Amino acid sequence: MTAGEEAGKGALATNRKARHEFHILDSWEAGLSLTGGEVKSCRDGQVSLAEAYASFDKGELYLHGMRIQPYAAAKSGFNTHEPDRPKKVLMHRRELDRLAGTLQLKGHTIVPLKLYLARGKIKIELGLGKGKLLFDKRESLRRKTDERETAREMRR
Repeated sequence: MTAGEEAGKGALATNRKARHEFHILDSWEAGLSLTGGEVKSCRDGQVSLAEAYASFDKGELYLHGMRIQPYAAAKSGFNTHEPDRPKKVLMHRRELDRLAGTLQLKGHTIVPLKLYLARGKIKIELGLGKGKLLFDKRESLRRKTDERETAREMRR
């Protein structure tokens, strides 16, 4: 099993921490502007969304902190890329404007949830998140533990 298959159903990478750290209010599918070596590395599962976030720069949305390892089979110096460079998010202007307006609210941020292949293209699922407080995180963990225990009891 490759790293891409381990990440989830058809997903190249998932950000499992995002749903623990944030209340996800809305989500969008978007494209990414990637180089050839980055696409090949993503298909190999050599990508991490753990510390990634999106922000606006001059009216365009960029993804920061998404690490794509250099493609291993590339010749040295050819087709290599900087692993942590900001990646441009490709969305319709209408969606970008709506997202920029929503982002002005206090405590809201854009977090990547999942990187996957759709129709041969690499897509990213972005979520509008509002940060959880400590007691919210504890409540989520408690609820998940209770559900797991009840499911275990039902099997017996």
